[in-house]
Parts: sequence; C-alpha cells; structure tokens
Amino acid sequence: MNADVIERIVRQVNFLTKNKNHLTIDADTHPTDLELLSGSILDKYNRTPNYYHGRPISGDDLLREMKMAGVDMALIWQNPAATPYTTDQNENYNRLLKANEYIYKLGQSYPEKFIPAGWTDPKALGLDNALKIVDIFMDEFGFLVVKMNPAQNAFPIDSEEVITIVDKISKNKGIAAFHYGADTTYTPASGLEKIARSFPDTRIIGIHMGGGGASYNEGEELYNQTRELGLKYPNLFFVQSAKRDTHIESDFITYILEGKPFCKNIACASDAPYGRQTWNYGGYRMMFESLQNSGEHTDKRVRNNPEAFNEDMQQNYMGRNLAELIIDGYKIKFPQLFEN
Repeated sequence: MNADVIERIVRQVNFLTKNKNHLTIDADTHPTDLELLSGSILDKYNRTPNYYHGRPISGDDLLREMKMAGVDMALIWQNPAATPYTTDQNENYNRLLKANEYIYKLGQSYPEKFIPAGWTDPKALGLDNALKIVDIFMDEFGFLVVKMNPAQNAFPIDSEEVITIVDKISKNKGIAAFHYGADTTYTPASGLEKIARSFPDTRIIGIHMGGGGASYNEGEELYNQTRELGLKYPNLFFVQSAKRDTHIESDFITYILEGKPFCKNIACASDAPYGRQTWNYGGYRMMFESLQNSGEHTDKRVRNNPEAFNEDMQQNYMGRNLAELIIDGYKIKFPQLFEN
C-alpha cells in the first residue's frame, strides 16, 4: 500500500472522528465513470433524458446531489447496471477492476466526501479472480469494505464461494457487505444468518435490510425476519435503502428501544442513482422529526418512550453509526496508524 493511500485513510479517519457528531453520511451510493460506458448502455444513456433503472451518475453528479440534499459524505461502490459482463471471466475481471478503480480514484481525490468500498463477484469472475480482486482492494486500494451482490449476479449468499471470500475479508480484518433483499431467492434470511453465525467477529453489512427491488408484498416477510435477525446477531449492520418507508421507521423504533449495540447497527442511505438523495434525506429528516414529536406519533411504542427519540438518536442513524463503523474498522485493520 503506497503512502498516498495511507494518507487518505488517516485523513479520513481523523475527519470522521472529529465530525461524526454532526455529519450526514449516505451509506449506499453507486457513482460511475461515464467514460467507461459503451454499447447499449451508452446508447441508452445518450438516447433518453428520462430516468431508467440504474441510470448512471458520475462522481461530480453525486457531489452536486449531496450538496442539494444536505449530505456531507457518502459510502461509494460501483454501479452493477453500468458494468456489463461477458462470457469470459477474465474479461469480466478486467471490467470490474476498472469500475472499482474509479471508486478508488474518487476516494483518493475526496477523502472528506467519499468513503470508497470494493465490489467482487465469484460467479462472473470465477472464485480465483474474485479473491484476487479482493486482495487488490484491501492491500493496494486500502478499502475496508468489500461488497457482493448475490441477487443481481445470481448466486446464493451462503454458497461455498461466498464463504471463501468472506473468510479472506475476515482474515484481512475487513468488513463484508451484501446486497440483501427480497428481490430474488438468492438472499434469504437463513443465508445471511449463516454468514453472521460463521463469522461472529466480523462485521457484516446487509444493504437494504431486506428491501432491494422486491414488491411490497414480497418484501413483507423478509423485512420482519431481518428485523429479528439483527437482534440476534450484533455483528450485523444494516443500511436502510430501497425499502418501504413504514418498515424503515419500524426498524428504527425497534432498534432504538432495544438499546446498544443494536441501535448502533443501522444507517440511512439513498441507493443513488437507484434512489434520489434529495427525496430520501428529506424523508428521513421528517421521519425523525415525527419521532421526536412523540406525543403525536401513531406508534404507541414512541408515545410511551418519548425520552428515547431525541436528536442524539437521529444523529446515530444519519451519520454517526456509519462513521464509527468505519473508524473502528480502520483502527482494527491498521492499529499502527492510530497508536497515538
């Protein structure tokens, strides 16, 4: 790992430590190097000004949206809709590496705006390439978090290949993240539970907390299973994005009332460009305002526990929980950088 990467990590951790009590951080965003777009993706991007699912945004686009939405920082990873695969696993490796290199460069350029994270895929790349790219993320790029998307990339969340990759991330003192939703059969609650149970000392992030692209009826069962799962495994950390607002609020209420460590294990997010930051963070702020106005709230758990729903609680979910996850993770991975 070169000196520039080490400098970025130290600067970012120090910035988060100093400012975690007031930062708003989006825990799920997908910027894209628009110059890498080609073929049908580029054609569609140029052909229509209308939104379509996964329409790519650049790092500059994301910075503009963050300013409008009052978001100070964002965790970033590549956009799978903008990284088309072929039948050649080595070519897929090269394409995914390029997409991750853009994330790396954004993180290096904006350490007080972007928290860069990696993305691997044991199916499209093959296990050997998927492990190889993880080594690059963690040993060269300085990424703490590495994500997999079992849903869109069509592999079981608890497959032997995934277990092998999480084991590598764990031994490298990193954090494993997953797209975790009801949009496919590849990410059931039992699968995430197997991961959490198999790696009790490793932080595991469940992006969408059971949401994702599922319809509301399809998602209902997994939403409830996941809410309970997180209370069973404190190493699970959930990111709220692409999910029905009423269930997000119910998650917040449940975990607040359960107290630590569970109230520290959720963060707000937008899933940009799949969701707009302005819309999501406007909604989060009004949701928390309604919780703080506990006497008028429709949920009796809120009315009966007014002292629990305060500005400190709001800051946990809006930024501090994720900041502390990253701070603690980097200090565990690189203790020599933070001895003083």
